[in-house]
Amino acid sequence: MNKVPRSRRVQKAAPKRVAPKGNNGLKHRREKRRMAADAPKDSPRTYRPEELLSPPKLLSRFTERATDLLAALPEEGRPTQAALTAALRQAVLEAFRSREEYLARMVEVDLLAGAPHQSAGSLRKGIRAALLDQGVRCVDAPEGEHELFVVVEGEGEAFEVLRPAYVDQATGKLVLSGQLRRLPGPGGGADSDAADEATDGEGM
Repeated sequence: MNKVPRSRRVQKAAPKRVAPKGNNGLKHRREKRRMAADAPKDSPRTYRPEELLSPPKLLSRFTERATDLLAALPEEGRPTQAALTAALRQAVLEAFRSREEYLARMVEVDLLAGAPHQSAGSLRKGIRAALLDQGVRCVDAPEGEHELFVVVEGEGEAFEVLRPAYVDQATGKLVLSGQLRRLPGPGGGADSDAADEATDGEGM
């Protein structure tokens, strides 16, 4: 049998391997759900609402609901549709504006807390400055403002400040009452005199 020279031999190409078809999207979603279920309960999660907040959508819903409620009122005492829509629109816009300001302050506090080489003192000072920018005054001692503090524990004539008081300067209202602890020993002058007039009981 005559041998065919190697240069003239016909080389057969190997058949291509076809990857099996499958639902990779479903597999990915199952894996994602499994990982979410295995995650610790105290781990940080990303908040993904079913529907994003939208002023026009909220206004439309509020207006529809308010119209239904006002339909039960006597016609002579019922506000006009234009007045109702204007009032609701103003309320929705103010609510969104307040939310934006609040989130901006929270972001500033987070950036401040995460700054490198940040000492506890400088962090506290930065947070106090952010509060003051928002009109919140921190009262660290009860002198002259004893009504902002409550005595929560202890016995004796001396006092120790456990928590400062926080006051909204725009309204004059108390945001969070300060807390004092009674200590054994003689009173400490002005501190003790002012604290004696503080309220006994739980603070806000």
